[in-house]
Amino acid sequence: MRILVLGGTGYLGRHVAERLRAPPGAPRLTPRPPNPPPGIGRGPPPPPPPPLAKTLAAAAPDAVVNCAGATGGDAVTLAEVNTRGPAVLCAALREAAPTARLVHLGSAAEYGPGTPGVPVTESAPACPVTPYGATKLAGTVAVTSAALDAVVLRVGNPVGPGAPLASLPGRLAALLRSAGQDQEAVLSLGDLSAHRDFVDVRDVARAAERAVTTTGPLPAVLNIGSGTAVPVRQLVHGLARQAGFGGRVEESTAGSARSAQVSWQCSDISAAARALGWRPEHSLDDALAALWTADAERVP
Repeated sequence: MRILVLGGTGYLGRHVAERLRAPPGAPRLTPRPPNPPPGIGRGPPPPPPPPLAKTLAAAAPDAVVNCAGATGGDAVTLAEVNTRGPAVLCAALREAAPTARLVHLGSAAEYGPGTPGVPVTESAPACPVTPYGATKLAGTVAVTSAALDAVVLRVGNPVGPGAPLASLPGRLAALLRSAGQDQEAVLSLGDLSAHRDFVDVRDVARAAERAVTTTGPLPAVLNIGSGTAVPVRQLVHGLARQAGFGGRVEESTAGSARSAQVSWQCSDISAAARALGWRPEHSLDDALAALWTADAERVP
């Protein structure tokens, strides 16, 4: 089985590509090409369909996993990567590999604010409140309306080994590493009261594998998360424990505009269990332990 992973150098993409190269208990899969087609992911805007279609025709994939995406940058960058990128990819697939399955990584940010205590299902209205969420939703619409064998995995807040500095877990790990064992150290952070659905990045990779290998039609959209919302401060204090941090965490009471917009986010993952036979295997503590261990190993 030939599987092409786009965005394979990114945080989620690295884990997905590694999982698909040699999934435990399954036949070895054909590795992805060493580099994704130019223009998909970070870098210049996506090419028009013909060049990408030519690349896809040469690769002749049975499945494509699109992990390419931008989480930061201005609205133009977000729109180019998160919206135009999937649209270009779908057009190229229709031309060059119309029978290949497309697994596209979306985001729970597409839903916007949730109702406290109520996990959101795939049928809930999507009401994103940030440019990131809006551009990811537009990418999802491009995929689900493309008349392809496609599924969008709406991923919660990924955490685990290799978390980038642009994310809260990655940034926090760097701060804790700098603080070391200093008993007088103080970490001054923003409002940590928002609830998020944190999912281990390794579970996300396993969900992508299931989406690739499950036979038969799949729902257009599937939520991939832990199914539980926890306060962000739980993640902060959990990682501090993993680091052996002896200082103090100070939390701002002023709050942040982003947290105020989305104070609760939790995904109902029962549809993924039915369609893929998938449930998360790792707890938040597992993810934080793996993040800290991997982060420490990278430091000389």
